[in-house]
Amino acid sequence: MRAIAVSEYGATPALMNLPRPEPGPGEIRVKLIAAGLNPLDWKIADGMLKDSLDVPFPLILGQDGAGVVDAVGEGVTRLRPGEQVYGSFFGAERGLGSYAEYAIARDDGPVARMPAGMIYTQAAAVPTASMTALAMVDQARVDTGQTVLVVGATGGVGQGAVQLASRAGAKVIATALDDMAGTMRRLGADETVDHSKGDLNRQVLAVHSDGIDVVLDMVSDTATAEHIAQMLRPGGTYISTIWAVNPDAMEARGLRGVNFQGTPSSALLERLSALIDASAFRVRVEREVPLAGAAGALAGNRAGGARGKTVLRI
Repeated sequence: MRAIAVSEYGATPALMNLPRPEPGPGEIRVKLIAAGLNPLDWKIADGMLKDSLDVPFPLILGQDGAGVVDAVGEGVTRLRPGEQVYGSFFGAERGLGSYAEYAIARDDGPVARMPAGMIYTQAAAVPTASMTALAMVDQARVDTGQTVLVVGATGGVGQGAVQLASRAGAKVIATALDDMAGTMRRLGADETVDHSKGDLNRQVLAVHSDGIDVVLDMVSDTATAEHIAQMLRPGGTYISTIWAVNPDAMEARGLRGVNFQGTPSSALLERLSALIDASAFRVRVEREVPLAGAAGALAGNRAGGARGKTVLRI
């Protein structure tokens, strides 16, 4: 099968012809139509997680995908051949991922039937980023009447967080350049702030002089996070997806700091499916590229500035 893989950490991802995987007990095999790209994909390829991942090479990249169940292993009861599914397929310990014509997933893992009417390229853009956003909003305990700042709002996780925090009843402030302000408002943001136009704190406090309740941050380093946290009211929550928060220092200031670590699950994905079916959640696909263009797409993602999701057509 065709797949995008690396022969070693730091190698340029390349199109390879690799064996088609076989499903074991409790596993399904999916013929993928599309794969979603995430920053974690290039971080794994670069070896940034080598101390915590034990992987064989060649290593097929990718986690997210959408396609059709092609075969099932012994004991599978939830999903059947011919069903359209989407979810997380990364199996590092076997060198398997979603940038391939076929992928393996656990029947009881973070895979679900595709929402009705959804196309494969949209579905492939949902899983990791949107499950992260949903779990973040849960962990932040976002509630009606709160003011929530989403930093890095134009990326995949950020766009999901804006929608979900707004749906929870919060007033949402999204960081975005002027040309993305309209998109953020359509997703549920009440306000936008352009971080390229000066100090973020000054811009937010000019409107919210009494501070804010929650920060959901996908991009800030430790120094920037400490600065932004100065806007939080007592008892406020700061969640960072890149582990830039010092929880002890936050606690000493009467704040809750969380370095977020998400765990994909079928339960989270089913919740997202219900929201999508109800037209209450959507994912913006910024661009689609063929499987052979994965290396360039990963390089573009590494450069930052995402305005939605990148999807590989398989």
